[in-house]
Amino acid sequence: MKELLKKLTDLNGPCGHEQHVAYFIKDYVKDKVDHVEIDRVGNVIARKTGTKPGSKVLLTAHMDEVGFIVKKIEDNGFLRFEKLGGHDDRILLTQEVKVLGRDAELDGVIGTISAHFVKFEDPTKVRRHPQLYIDIGARSKQEALEMGVEVGTPITYAPNLKWVGPEENKLARGKSLDDRSGCAVLLSILEDLDEKEFAGETVFLFTVQEEVGLRGAQAAINKLEVDAAIAVDTTAVSDTPEDIMDQSLKLGGGTGIKVMDFSLIVQRTMKEKLLNIAKANAIPYQLEVFPGIGTDGGAIALADKGVPTGVLSIPSRYTHSPVELVSLQDLEATKELAKAFLLQLDETSTFEF
Repeated sequence: MKELLKKLTDLNGPCGHEQHVAYFIKDYVKDKVDHVEIDRVGNVIARKTGTKPGSKVLLTAHMDEVGFIVKKIEDNGFLRFEKLGGHDDRILLTQEVKVLGRDAELDGVIGTISAHFVKFEDPTKVRRHPQLYIDIGARSKQEALEMGVEVGTPITYAPNLKWVGPEENKLARGKSLDDRSGCAVLLSILEDLDEKEFAGETVFLFTVQEEVGLRGAQAAINKLEVDAAIAVDTTAVSDTPEDIMDQSLKLGGGTGIKVMDFSLIVQRTMKEKLLNIAKANAIPYQLEVFPGIGTDGGAIALADKGVPTGVLSIPSRYTHSPVELVSLQDLEATKELAKAFLLQLDETSTFEF
């Protein structure tokens, strides 16, 4: 899992520009599944069939990461930018970025004033992103254009995955763990999945543009016609010392079994099935009620005539930043619960309301 997570987070794929991730995943799974394709909007859809009759189940995670896009090139070569996905303007200053130019990935930094000028300005002021700029070392607009940058060029935080903490509880820290960690979980399940062990068909869906409105999932799900689905995504923990935190979801506390968020109230039957499997297999879990987040599960549940959909949440600190933090233990717990869910299904499995 660690090596796979490194490979996935080293790739740059902001919303609407997930090609590098999509082709990596397609190549990674091609010899492990019965069929794999990239659909017209960029989703990767892989199918694996068991040797016994059973349900058709979807596992999904999104490939895109929050990023930016060039909005304007100033005459002096600085890049004005717009957001792709949700960011906190307070953390943007001096962040290292990768500008995904036409011919190469360019190193850049989100500029700020020197500390020596702070006394001339209100130090409590938060500069909004339209006031900010990215410095790629270009001395003019023409030079930036010659470097392969234009309006519409995508931008990500610079790859920086590190493993921190004690060996028995390793934490991954870096950009795009939302939701490359979910992608890593699905790919690890696929590596372990023996078709002799499971019934029916499992569809692995890796989606685009989740961070800007669950768009990839909405495009894919209507043609898949599945009996049930599990979305795997990260969620923001509440275990840090800020006054607003309620300590209800903790890093290292196990996978989050979603109860409710702003995009989905999980069907009782699905929630209890996941809960019972976790208890039976001694898989650490936490129940998650968090209205401040949404996942592809919300789009999938409303497709066609409705799809019973659960969500497994990987707890994460500092989400939508360059230093997201997740626990390897939580990743493994998420993998084990999703895999156990697949293996206990057969032709008698139902997901009635």
